[in-house]
Parts: sequence; C-alpha cells; structure tokens
Amino acid sequence: MFSERFTRLFGKKKTKEELDAHYDQMEQVELEKGDFLAMVIAALITFLPVLIIVLAVLFGVVWLVFR
Repeated sequence: MFSERFTRLFGKKKTKEELDAHYDQMEQVELEKGDFLAMVIAALITFLPVLIIVLAVLFGVVWLVFR
C-alpha cells in the first residue's frame, strides 16, 4: 500500500538519459543583468534575520552562564 502511494506520488525512477536531458535543459537558462544582485539581496533578506536571532540566543545563553 505504501509503495503504491509512493510510486503514484513520485512516479517511476528516471533513467540516466532522462535525467541528463532534464538537467541539460536547466543549464540553458541565462541570467539577466541584475539577477545576481537580486538573488544576493533575497538571500540576505531571508537568512540575515534568522542568523541575528540565533546569535542573540547564543549571546544570551553565554551572558547568563558567565555573568
């Protein structure tokens, strides 16, 4: 039962040739002039708040232990 559901959801295994053809198509996408900068800004907006929160928690724990 589980394997039937898994096969229905994720399909059959692809052959090496099918995977190569799929990834060859992906390599043909070219970036426009400002795309790299936009991706960097999006990554900073995504990861920077999480990093600040994690560092604040670590700093708080260290401060509580060593004060």
